[in-house]
Amino acid sequence: MEGIKRSDVNEGWAHSGIVEAGNFVFMSYCVGNIGQSIENQINGAMDHLENRLKSIGLTLESVVKLDCLFRDVWNIPAMEKIFKERFNGKYPARKSIQTEFAHTGGQDGLLFQLDAIAFRG
Repeated sequence: MEGIKRSDVNEGWAHSGIVEAGNFVFMSYCVGNIGQSIENQINGAMDHLENRLKSIGLTLESVVKLDCLFRDVWNIPAMEKIFKERFNGKYPARKSIQTEFAHTGGQDGLLFQLDAIAFRG
């Protein structure tokens, strides 16, 4: 389909990390520091998101929606603290979900993941 650009494609997982469609950008599976503390994983996911945004000329200010996936949803306060530091008051809409990740490491592996929608205005 013309006008849709896919990048950061992972053939093994059959998904695109970045999909640009019109003025909207969809980013999936932002993770980092897997196996470390929840704070380190949230910061790692934010770093991953920022690097993807930078690769297409955007910043965190362009993020309008986040889906935040937790192994333990009671870690939301840790995320909120980090978001206050990283978004500088320009917060996106968000949803937080608890899930069991199908990922290597089980309960000690992946604790947090972000999916984001950004707007190129």
